[in-house]
Amino acid sequence: MKKKIIIIIAIVILLILVGVSIWLGTSKMNTKTETEQNSNQEQNVVEEPKVDEQNPNEEVNEEVNEKPDVDEPEENTQQPEEKPNEEKVNEEKPKFDVTSTTSDLFGKYYARAEKIVANMTLEEKVGQMFLVRYPNSYPTSQIKSENPGGYILFYKDFDNKTKDSLRAEIASNQQNSKIKMFFAVDEEGGIVCRVSNHTAFRSSKFESPQDLFAKGGIQAIVDDSYEKSDLLKSIGLNMNLAPVADVSTSSSDFIYERTLGQDATQTANYISEVVKAMRSKNMVSSLKHFPGYGNNVDTHTGISIDNRSYENFTTNDFLPFKSGISAGAPTIMVSHNIVKCMDANLPASLSSNVHQILRKNLGFTGLIITDDLAMDAVKSYANNGEAAVKAVQSGNDMIITSDFKNQKQQVLNAISRGEIAEETINTAVRRILACKLAYGIIE
Repeated sequence: MKKKIIIIIAIVILLILVGVSIWLGTSKMNTKTETEQNSNQEQNVVEEPKVDEQNPNEEVNEEVNEKPDVDEPEENTQQPEEKPNEEKVNEEKPKFDVTSTTSDLFGKYYARAEKIVANMTLEEKVGQMFLVRYPNSYPTSQIKSENPGGYILFYKDFDNKTKDSLRAEIASNQQNSKIKMFFAVDEEGGIVCRVSNHTAFRSSKFESPQDLFAKGGIQAIVDDSYEKSDLLKSIGLNMNLAPVADVSTSSSDFIYERTLGQDATQTANYISEVVKAMRSKNMVSSLKHFPGYGNNVDTHTGISIDNRSYENFTTNDFLPFKSGISAGAPTIMVSHNIVKCMDANLPASLSSNVHQILRKNLGFTGLIITDDLAMDAVKSYANNGEAAVKAVQSGNDMIITSDFKNQKQQVLNAISRGEIAEETINTAVRRILACKLAYGIIE
């Protein structure tokens, strides 16, 4: 009996051990299964965006960042090219603001200007590029047959006239013109006063910038600019070829009396304020004489060669022009000086390199105008009236001339020979018309 009890107890213990062993094995298998299931779930969560189930747009962006998109090669190939170019430009030119309104001064008027250009003949377009010395008699026939872009009046053109008579004369000329014209004058103040030197127009001539600055600083010059613009507008003039942006601090310089007579920084401030004042009066201004006259001789009577370094220009002479450009100056006049650091062979007015510096390095998008091509400084660089051809080829938009008909024909001949592209003419005329639109000369 005792043996039977022992055998039963042993069997029970064996069964218990077997049961425990089976239970432990099952528990481990369940744990392993749960672990594998959790692992699979985690893997599925990571992989879900790849099948676009949660955020397909974000996934597309990640793929674009990882490898080039062959469907958009332009976007991917342009970026690495632009950075080096930008760095190169920054190295070559000083930093400055172009304008606060638009990257292209007359950009908002181009569409309207292009519509006008599309309806013009080639002869009419070339005519627009000339700012012509006013003739001795009424230019009615010349206006109708040659279509000049405008006229420039000198001292004698105000002789024996009154405000009323000149206003009527200019109004009549405008009525005879298919496209309204610039009527320009040099009314700088001081020694250059075409209008106010005549008492019929003002009791005394306008004072020089230097005299005004000595009396009342920049504000006195600004007030003078307001009055000057009002007078010119009242007699039909819409363009004043001023202010003088040249830097000169030495009374021995030819250009000194016409400048502010201060350093580049003060001159830059003066130019900015005068341009703004003239803009507020809807008077077209013109910064002169790019790239800066310095201490050079009079180009009316001969060639002037400037031997200064380019650094001298970037740190000194360019500053007033940059300031005027930032203020929205619509036109810049280029001198006839030969500036050897920019072009050792040609006057600035006929040098494409000088014009590229003005366009690209200084960012000017307005009208570039030559100084008068009748000056002795340019005569030896062009024969048979072809100074105008070289002026157009170098990048001028408008040409001041005393030989309009001949020089206009020379430009037309150069176009027919393929030496000037008609698109070059179109670009210049678009700027001219856009400027006239901007200043309300045409509507």
